[in-house]
Amino acid sequence: MKGVYVLVISVNNSVKVNAGALGSVFFQKGLYAYVGSAQNNLEKRIKRHLRKAKRKFWHVDYLLDNDAAEVVKVFYKQADQSEECRIAEKLGEKGMPVKNFGCSDCSCLSHLFKLDDYRFLRNFMPEMDCNLRLLSPSQNR
Repeated sequence: MKGVYVLVISVNNSVKVNAGALGSVFFQKGLYAYVGSAQNNLEKRIKRHLRKAKRKFWHVDYLLDNDAAEVVKVFYKQADQSEECRIAEKLGEKGMPVKNFGCSDCSCLSHLFKLDDYRFLRNFMPEMDCNLRLLSPSQNR
């Protein structure tokens, strides 16, 4: 299945992360939402993000490799890649973008957003026709 996903990431302590070509990025303690897509095997891509041991390829890999960061919820939907930017644009209306993060292959400002809280996602994701999928990171690493 191809589709798009949103990882809700808890950063438990403020931390500076070297995010590959993006360079050093400071993350304040709090909740973040990362938007991505997989045009082949969506579930496999999501499970990859939940593992700590992996080759770092995407900006989010560097963040998730840090002990301070943990995926706490996953939203996903079957869709083509264009939906990824549409969801990122909508999240940008509510969250604070981490400039240039996760969007090196498009013209978006960001695909990672710091959130004030998780509650608005409960309404926003059904509006975007995304299914809530709570994956236990410990079961999928």
